Amino acid sequence: MILLQANQIARQFGAETLFENIQLEVSSQARIGLVGRNGAGKSTLLKIIAGIEEPDKGTITKTKNVTLGYLAQDTGLDSTKTVWEEMLEAFSDVRQIEKRMHELEIQISQTPPEDKDYETVLAQYDRLQQEFIERNGYGYENEMRAVLNGFQFDESFYDKPTQSLSGGQKTRLALAKKLLQSPDLLILDEPTNHLDIETLNWLEGYLQNYRGALLIVSHDRYFLDKIVNEIYEISRSKMQHFKGNYSRYLELKEQQLASQWKAYEKQQAEISKLEDFVAKNIVRASTTKRAQSRRKQLEKMERIDRPEGKEKSANFLFHIAKSSGNIVFQLENGAIGYNDHVVSEPINLDIKRQEAIALVGPNGIGKSTLLKSIIGEIPLIKGEERFGTNVAIGYYDQGQEELNHNKTILAELWDEHPTTPEVDIRRVLGSFLFSGEDVDKSISQLSGGEKARVSLAKLAMEQKNFLVLDEPTNHLDIDNKEVLENALIDYEGTLFFVSHDRYFINRIATKVVELSEDGSHLYLGDYDYYLEKKQEEEELAAYEKEEEPQEKTMTAGKKSFVQSKEQQKQVRSLQRKVTQIEEQLSSTEEKISQIENEMTASENLDDPIKLNELDQNLQSTRQQQDDLTEEWENLSIQLEELESQN
Repeated sequence: MILLQANQIARQFGAETLFENIQLEVSSQARIGLVGRNGAGKSTLLKIIAGIEEPDKGTITKTKNVTLGYLAQDTGLDSTKTVWEEMLEAFSDVRQIEKRMHELEIQISQTPPEDKDYETVLAQYDRLQQEFIERNGYGYENEMRAVLNGFQFDESFYDKPTQSLSGGQKTRLALAKKLLQSPDLLILDEPTNHLDIETLNWLEGYLQNYRGALLIVSHDRYFLDKIVNEIYEISRSKMQHFKGNYSRYLELKEQQLASQWKAYEKQQAEISKLEDFVAKNIVRASTTKRAQSRRKQLEKMERIDRPEGKEKSANFLFHIAKSSGNIVFQLENGAIGYNDHVVSEPINLDIKRQEAIALVGPNGIGKSTLLKSIIGEIPLIKGEERFGTNVAIGYYDQGQEELNHNKTILAELWDEHPTTPEVDIRRVLGSFLFSGEDVDKSISQLSGGEKARVSLAKLAMEQKNFLVLDEPTNHLDIDNKEVLENALIDYEGTLFFVSHDRYFINRIATKVVELSEDGSHLYLGDYDYYLEKKQEEEELAAYEKEEEPQEKTMTAGKKSFVQSKEQQKQVRSLQRKVTQIEEQLSSTEEKISQIENEMTASENLDDPIKLNELDQNLQSTRQQQDDLTEEWENLSIQLEELESQN
């Protein structure tokens, strides 16, 4: 069922068009991701769809009685009500039913069965009770507890006024309330902001089971891949629709661009051929009629626009002035906190040259504090720290507090590098998408994404060999995140960074350090490896908890468990390989179908050279398909044998 349609929506600011001719359709249980560059108009479009703003052109049509819930980014609850009272408001209708049911219960108890109104009151009570059950009336308080717990609010928060919470907590509470309201269409603008990885994982699980439709703006690619199954992209004021999650959207975009270039180049070749014929034959009496015919053909031809390709992205690298020694930074038995209150210990770090280490952990555990301790801004409560030789630290602050809001972009960099020619400063800023008069903008006028790019530009100019980064992807759109990732992958120095962007961690990190109340724990792999090891640790701990207390030696039961875990690991590995091959087979089948269509195309039937080329390509692709099928069959047999052993 269609819940909502956006038809020919446009938004203009003076003479400038933000977007136009926007078509969007939301069906029940849809899972839609809305993507595009910062400034493309995503948040504005969400407000129009939610009815908060009016479009300059076009209409929004909704199904009768459909309920919409909208949460803007960084929106926080702020009232004198307690956390529990705020959550209860999400169930005001259910509580009204509950109140009326109690009134009817009293009335029923006071009405004799032979009374003429008794059956009427009883029937009314039955109807209300049925509605109460359907709306989880007997379980809504448990649902509130589950959602609050998912957002890291335990019972100690229930009686606290919302106005006493931190900004991040208020934002999480607003999202919790919106989820509990459970509208038919839930519209979320950057819901993953201010969430740690544990909460992100919980939110993904909750949204995957959400009964209504979802329309989400997010720069978190890992989150989009888990939640959405269709993508709407706003680019250059236009909108396109793609089926699939974010990764599939990227594949389809590449295929679309390749197809557009092929069609464009084919037409350009045809145009060139026709124009050449006209130029050579228009003045010759014997061929002038044919030349005129070609000219008319050119005039009637519907010209294909040159493909625009990707929008312009930042393009930069991080260089180092001098290499450090092999040992970059070491910390033994460290402790961090505030006013002698320890939040995490013991912390042990051993960072070597060219390592890329991600620091993860729940909000409030002290990740940013640890980074500031490393750069010397906040002293350690205790611990022995040592830097290696020639270590030069570059620090990225997620709040961009190092920026002077009274300066222009150009002055912000030039004042720190006064001997560098202005043309070189401008060249650096140009690589971060600041050109022309843009460099004269005041820092105070910039958006969060623009400030982030200025901070990264400053960092790039410093040419340090040890980068300590606190949430470097915050405020960046997806395209610029990818540019940053590529720059850090090519970086020859050492990285130690905090991020809740799991896709970013997967691409950058060679190790993961988890921070908790019990100190640090090192994992020798990327984020997916870290998750896998965490799951194994939790399952092993749960198994050991169930065993009777016994000697420290490994029992037969525990040995069996460890062997079983190893088999499960092999099963998961085989399952991933089987899935990858199935995706490759699907892609191969599409390619075979495409080649076969090209072979039957009229322009190729009379071209033996082209047909021979296509035939060779077809045979090669079919051989690839046979090889993949054989590999899939062998892996499937292995997988079946392992699963039967479990």
